[in-house]
Amino acid sequence: MNDLYNSKKVVWTLLATFAIVWLYVLGVRTLVPPDEGRYAEMAREMWATGDWITTRLNGIKYFEKPPLQTWMNALSFGLFGLGEWQARLWTGLCGLGGVLLTGYAARRVFSPRVGFYAALTLGSSLFWVACGQIDSLDMSLSAMMTIVLCAMLIAQRDQATATEQRHWMLVCWAGMALAVLAKGLIGLVLPGAVLVLYTALARDIAIWKRLHLGKGLLLFFAIATPWFVLVALKNPEQPYFFFIHEHWERFFLKTHHREGAWYYFLLLLIPGVMPWLGLLPQALFDGVKRTPGVFQPKLLLVIWAVFITFFFSYSSSKLPGYILPVFPALAMLIASYLEHASRRNRMIAAGLLVLVGVAGLVALPHLAGGPGRHPDERALLEAYQPWVLAAVIIAAAGGALAMLHARQLRRDLTVMTMAIAGFAAVQLILIGFEPYGNMRAGKDLAVKMLPELQPDTPIYSVATYEQSMTFYLRRTVTLVNYWDEFTFGLSQQPELAIPTIDGFIARWNQHSAQKRKALAIVSPEAYDELKTKGVTMRVVAEDSRRLVITNL
Repeated sequence: MNDLYNSKKVVWTLLATFAIVWLYVLGVRTLVPPDEGRYAEMAREMWATGDWITTRLNGIKYFEKPPLQTWMNALSFGLFGLGEWQARLWTGLCGLGGVLLTGYAARRVFSPRVGFYAALTLGSSLFWVACGQIDSLDMSLSAMMTIVLCAMLIAQRDQATATEQRHWMLVCWAGMALAVLAKGLIGLVLPGAVLVLYTALARDIAIWKRLHLGKGLLLFFAIATPWFVLVALKNPEQPYFFFIHEHWERFFLKTHHREGAWYYFLLLLIPGVMPWLGLLPQALFDGVKRTPGVFQPKLLLVIWAVFITFFFSYSSSKLPGYILPVFPALAMLIASYLEHASRRNRMIAAGLLVLVGVAGLVALPHLAGGPGRHPDERALLEAYQPWVLAAVIIAAAGGALAMLHARQLRRDLTVMTMAIAGFAAVQLILIGFEPYGNMRAGKDLAVKMLPELQPDTPIYSVATYEQSMTFYLRRTVTLVNYWDEFTFGLSQQPELAIPTIDGFIARWNQHSAQKRKALAIVSPEAYDELKTKGVTMRVVAEDSRRLVITNL
């Protein structure tokens, strides 16, 4: 039981089961707004229009992010049709590929056992697993950053031949270019800053001679530059908005209203790295031990994890997924520490997982929220509780079983048990969320709207924009009195929206006079306002968050 990493039967069985479950669950949930609906709809519009340069959301220019995610999702729709698993396929493959690449790199740089542990650790970490099942940019960026990190480690290890070093550094440069196409300049800035810090702390100036800067920069610009040039030629307003507003202002100003405390991401690491939290401090401490005169992969991993965490902690814009790129580095550090960790430390890590499961049981009754929540939403959250209950029971049982294995000195079985428990718990949490996620997305309302629609039926979205409903309706809507993330695009094309409620009422009444059916998605507050103004309307469908009305 202490050499499972050498058993091809065990490794391939685990890998096959992991991959099948990982890919299967991509299609069991509705696309939950805002991110999943947004990026699925952008890709649907790209495929429908055939415009692979100018990215749009709801038919409006949308330049907040580069196009890699939209390209890949659009290709998925083109190959496999429109649907939930197709919308998540790219991020699913990115998450799965990140696990495999992290395990491979750890195997090459450290040892076969560390590679086995690293794959198990990353493939069961809560944040990595959850983000790998969600259609968002965070996993796309993180996978490209994982290419950068792993290629750098393999290329710079002391045993690398000149050919290996050149080839893997070119892979590293390509990964940086793809990271830029995934989310912008941080794909270059973060690895560059990590390298500078590593050079200073490790006193390893010679590493710059092994980066293959000439060929690497040529490859980087060949991959990253063409889209930026083409989109700027078609849309001269794009460079300022993307590079100034979405980079400089997002980082330094609070214009996006996503600020948080300086320790925001440090707190998120606690659940994010589960079930391995009990090993994280020791792994980080072990990683800072320096060995002068040789390449120091553990130190590079520590710098990668710490710098990226504090970089985003300083930013004025904070969202949980921002620190996802640190998890492959943390997985390799934890795996490296696990290889020689004492029985006591393994038991402590497993025991912490038991405590987390117990804490989950205590917190479970509060899951449905307070009395102020809408009764329908409360009922859905109460129905979600058994799934969370099963997840925390599995976590606690897995921790207890891992403690037993650790006590019996079954190293590999201890790690594998914790990984399986962590992975299974996250899957239950995600799958059980579906009824509530379906309501959040408004999918049922979209289905009820379809019989009311003709190809030329206008649809309005009044004082709201439902990110997922447009995808399920397979068409865009006309925004009414709504700006938010569309502010820049509508400033370029104001004719695509109606700025006021009164303007919408005039258009609505015009449709009625022409006996032309129109539909509108409205918030409860907007519905009450329309009713007080005497607007003729009939409710087609409604839920706790929005109503669908028609004029005929």
